Amino acid sequence: MDNRAPQDSNAPAFELFGPWEGSAIGLLDLDAFFASVEQLDHPAWRGKPVIVGGDPDKRGVVSTASYEARVFGVRSAMPSAQAKRLCPQAIWTHGHFDRYREMSAQVMAILADETPFVDRVSIDEAFFDISPGRYSSEHPVSICQRIAARVSDLGVTCSIGLGTNKTIAKIASEREKPRGLTVVVPGTERTFLAPLPVRAMSGIGASAERELKRLGIHTLGQLAVADQTALRRVFGVNADVMRRRAQGAEVSRVSALDEADEVKSVSNERTFAHDLRERADIEAAISLLGESVGRRLRKRGLAGWTVTLKLKYSYGSGKSAQRKLSHPTDDENVFVPVARELLDGIWSQGMPVRLVGVGLSDFNLHGGVQTDLFCEVDERGAQSSDRRELSVALDQVRERFGASSVGYGRAVRFDGDLIRQDKFSDLDGKDRDRSSIL
Repeated sequence: MDNRAPQDSNAPAFELFGPWEGSAIGLLDLDAFFASVEQLDHPAWRGKPVIVGGDPDKRGVVSTASYEARVFGVRSAMPSAQAKRLCPQAIWTHGHFDRYREMSAQVMAILADETPFVDRVSIDEAFFDISPGRYSSEHPVSICQRIAARVSDLGVTCSIGLGTNKTIAKIASEREKPRGLTVVVPGTERTFLAPLPVRAMSGIGASAERELKRLGIHTLGQLAVADQTALRRVFGVNADVMRRRAQGAEVSRVSALDEADEVKSVSNERTFAHDLRERADIEAAISLLGESVGRRLRKRGLAGWTVTLKLKYSYGSGKSAQRKLSHPTDDENVFVPVARELLDGIWSQGMPVRLVGVGLSDFNLHGGVQTDLFCEVDERGAQSSDRRELSVALDQVRERFGASSVGYGRAVRFDGDLIRQDKFSDLDGKDRDRSSIL
């Protein structure tokens, strides 16, 4: 079956795809977003290679490249010096993040016009639920075509994946770019996924891919029928979840827009198979958890004022400590050292620790701080270190190649204990836990 759908077709969606039964979840991904906005605002740049990123002569990193630049091999997270060698004629800009936020808000407003169930993933990406009967009776493909047309009217374009769950929608959104609309109708999920390489599914990085290949598993179809015991060696307790996702059987929930956006805190906590007793091990755990928190803060455009460290001891009790920063931050190189200092107030040498948690809260920067690669202090006062640019580059590598594709040596200490709990607390104080593989 051809999953491609014309974004501007006049043919009724019912005729193209038949009736839609069950969940309909879309993933909207803005095409080369930062570069597209720059081309929109600079008409002379249209049709030319444009790179948004750091200076090539100052160890900068590419944030976004226009499709004209991608023809030359330029990619996000690439060192700027390499990008300049590949495409010396490119137009370079450090970016205008207030403008990107403004345009992103207009796109999210279009989604909100169609459904209240919008889960914003980042400045240029969002899931949305348009299941028939949940909010609208219109055919989901028709809604997606209208969304794409309205986004195009803003002067930028998007690619949309539509399926019955988030895994399908995410993979489908990447099949046809730019201006793609890929539809996986209910009942065809397994056929759609089966021939794809395992890396096509989020949560499978380079390390997991190598382990799967050793087991003879190269495609999602093979993963869907793989032996559960063998998969546990790769994914631990998440083995069943990953196999269900490969089968297309995941059940997804898309939050209401205000619930997804009104985040009170972002934290990551982890229970260890063996108690931690040495300070070096606990500090390594704090650093590892802090990396995840920083990555998620930057992805959601948030910067927080208050650092929290949480410990639970082997005998069941626990303590936590907090400290307010002089400036908000989304940089783990700033807040992790503070979390380590908080350790002295709630732990003594030799105390057995079974759980460590790190969090950041108090997000009141009028919408947060948008990720950028180019300045150490945000114009509104957000604090950052000289290592933040490296953290952002690692974010982009992990986004593209998987969470386990790159990391620091401290993660080796905890091999074999790979489950974490990421928490997003809304303004009512209700936690939404997400277990995933580090």
